[in-house]
Amino acid sequence: MHFSGIYEYRFVLTGVFSLLFIISQGLAGQSVVVPRPDQEVILVTGSTGGLGREVARRLGSQGAHVIVHGRSSERGNELVEEIIAAGPGSARFYRADFASLQQIRALGERILMDYGRLDVLVNNAGFGSAPNERMVSEDGHELRFQVNYLAGFLLTKLLRPLIVSSQPSRIVNVSSAAQTAIDFDDVMIEKNFSGGRAYAQSKLAQILFTLDLAEEFQGTDVLPVSLHPATYMDTEMVRRAGVEPRTTVDEGADAVMHLIRSPDIVPGQYFRGMEVGNPHDQAHDQGARNLLRILSEGLTGAR
Repeated sequence: MHFSGIYEYRFVLTGVFSLLFIISQGLAGQSVVVPRPDQEVILVTGSTGGLGREVARRLGSQGAHVIVHGRSSERGNELVEEIIAAGPGSARFYRADFASLQQIRALGERILMDYGRLDVLVNNAGFGSAPNERMVSEDGHELRFQVNYLAGFLLTKLLRPLIVSSQPSRIVNVSSAAQTAIDFDDVMIEKNFSGGRAYAQSKLAQILFTLDLAEEFQGTDVLPVSLHPATYMDTEMVRRAGVEPRTTVDEGADAVMHLIRSPDIVPGQYFRGMEVGNPHDQAHDQGARNLLRILSEGLTGAR
């Protein structure tokens, strides 16, 4: 996304002392709202629908500036307008398809240019188990592994300087209770493929990454955590898989908000809903985490 045309700047007074700069022309035709210097900034990937949308709405209602991300400009801009209209927070939309590493890099670079802080990164974007067919990304990687895991890995690495400079800050990786050990001899699952296996492997990779981040940020006020928000939430992803929903999006959003806000979270923890849980044994295998890190750095070029 690129700025175009001649920008006209105007000041808009919101509330008694709140001052926002608004650029009359911006991304995809939307007005660009710059957060106040004291305003919390939170990026929620995959926030144009389902769980991410509800989390973004709640954060906006708490006064945060929400960076909305998704593939649909229409849905993204609608959510931005909704957040701004409801107040007291603000929002801005960025479009990027996580099936493209180039678009992920462009998203990270744009956020680094446009923002001076990032208090929370919520890696929520995901692709479910359906359809049960092997698909590949623009970069030739198994699609779920890239969208569900590699995208968050790359984006986190790109935004690391902003996250570190914004301490205390958090990284919340939205994973799942569906976890399958990563087969490092066939990470892209070219043999014996199933959508469920691909999804579960990518979700476990997120948890290994979270534990790696906890070690990386040890001694800092950067807090990486992961969670299974709720089982079979009533989302498009679950319905597409032909599964009867068992929980609501509100329940999942409660769990995500808990990890964003609770003062009682320990770096590297994995939650099932609102409670501390136990991930797959491979999550605690240092050798597996090392292999995943080396593989991910090689595939993305990020360090």
